[in-house]
Amino acid sequence: MLIGYARVSLDTQSIDLQIDSLTAAGCEKIFNDTGSGSRSDRPGLNQVMEFARAGDAICVWRLDRLGRSLSHLIDLMQDLERRGIGFRSLTEAIDTTTPGGRLTYNLFASLAEFERSILRERTRAGLQAARQRGRRGGRPRSLTTEKFDAARRLLDAGASVRDVAAALAVSAPTIYRHFPRSG
Repeated sequence: MLIGYARVSLDTQSIDLQIDSLTAAGCEKIFNDTGSGSRSDRPGLNQVMEFARAGDAICVWRLDRLGRSLSHLIDLMQDLERRGIGFRSLTEAIDTTTPGGRLTYNLFASLAEFERSILRERTRAGLQAARQRGRRGGRPRSLTTEKFDAARRLLDAGASVRDVAAALAVSAPTIYRHFPRSG
């Protein structure tokens, strides 16, 4: 079964061109969304992904109607491939049910992997540069040196972990993490 998916970004835009193209391409069922492609909560896309079965193919008018980024598209494509579902894009003439379409898909996958590798390299380089400047990443500690000393005094005086946590405005697990023998 060929299943269509159409999306427009704004309520004022018409989805008719996409629906007409998908119908002409032979789509038996068409799902649609209105909203930004960058949104991850697209009910129509979720319905398409749930509806499609092995042997089906999902068809879009244009590739950018489906995914919010290259990596999102690749993730969707990998999910479809894993489930035995084909993919067609009418405008870009991509059809993963054909050898040429699979080649195009693999080129996209390679580009996405390259993009992820570059991003990882930049992130590592940025973290290393920050460390060299004396910056530490991560969330600030909830138990400062002053609170740690106060917790120790309170625990030594016989206060319960729950009372210490409440007095210092931290969670009981935080106290247990710093004073494991308190339990």
